[in-house]
Amino acid sequence: MDRDPSEDDSVADLSFEAESPVMPPDELLEGLPSYDWLLQGRGRRVFFPSLEVLGRSQEPASWSSVLEHRVPVVTEEVAREALLSFVNSQCCYSSVAAGNLIIQELRQQTLCRYRLETFSESRVSEWTFQPVTNHSVDGPQRGASPRLWDMKVQMPPMFQEDTRKFQVPHSSLVKECHKCHGRGRYKCSGCHGAGMVRCSSCSGTKRKARQPRRCHMCSGSGRRRCSTCSGRGNKTCATCKGERKLEHFVQLVIMWKNSLFEFVSPNHLHCPRELLAKARGENLFRDENATVYPIVDFPLRDISLASQRGIEEHNTALASRARILQQRQTIELIPITEVHYWYQGKTSVYYIYGTDHQVYVADYPERYCCGCTIL
Repeated sequence: MDRDPSEDDSVADLSFEAESPVMPPDELLEGLPSYDWLLQGRGRRVFFPSLEVLGRSQEPASWSSVLEHRVPVVTEEVAREALLSFVNSQCCYSSVAAGNLIIQELRQQTLCRYRLETFSESRVSEWTFQPVTNHSVDGPQRGASPRLWDMKVQMPPMFQEDTRKFQVPHSSLVKECHKCHGRGRYKCSGCHGAGMVRCSSCSGTKRKARQPRRCHMCSGSGRRRCSTCSGRGNKTCATCKGERKLEHFVQLVIMWKNSLFEFVSPNHLHCPRELLAKARGENLFRDENATVYPIVDFPLRDISLASQRGIEEHNTALASRARILQQRQTIELIPITEVHYWYQGKTSVYYIYGTDHQVYVADYPERYCCGCTIL
């Protein structure tokens, strides 16, 4: 089989190497004058700017006007329609009970849900590499590299998470490939450089078992051309793609994250809290700014305390690893109706929650088991 003449002189010297790319030894990477503060050792480093003094958000003039908002009362007719709609959406529920049960009492109340969203940006620097091609290398000879927070990038819309990577200008270094030691190829792991492997059909015996004729798969030689390297004995280095050299450069990784703190005012209902946390509500209050401040003097003290706790938790968690770009806090009113009903001599209860009249029923009277469980 024909081989590239330029490869024959060093095939025997190729060491057995795994082809998955790994980071080179630290000593291969020269320190850049402008990056002495940037990279230390093999780990990533996170950088964040000093916090700026930001304006104070405005508190509403009076909570009384905010709380004048009222959610429409759930009537007996609405309660029955909500239950029928829920039952019809389930595969194991009969609508007979929903249509015939007797509603005895409707107990209505409202819960408050507080939410705090904190949109932040963190920047991470790391060494990475790519095969050297014909493009020019942007190294330190072209100038000093900018500091990470001096690099201007296009931000995503507020409160939309994203991750992007950028090559830091003037940070490139060219080195020979650390995987193939600049050869552009490595010894094949299938044949260990021989180009031939034992025939799998005759197991190298040159003849099929219990057959006098020679093996037709290897023509009686007992060996076949290696399918991994097509008989060449070596493969193109997967790290440098055969280019023999790598361009190492500092990569900026920017992560925009949206942290969420959520609190639902206490209640003594048997409706699962995770359902109430997802329920649709009526917006009572919304405050969005570069930073928000705790809500004060809200009629429900638990909401004021939750606001203080949420802001403190987010500021503490992000202070050492990210920059806060925007915060948003809201208070929503979640209506919930406890429906007491009588059916076939037994009293029970179900709940209607949210402005879209979702239903939770724990012990529906006519439910048939078909292998599914739906809240």
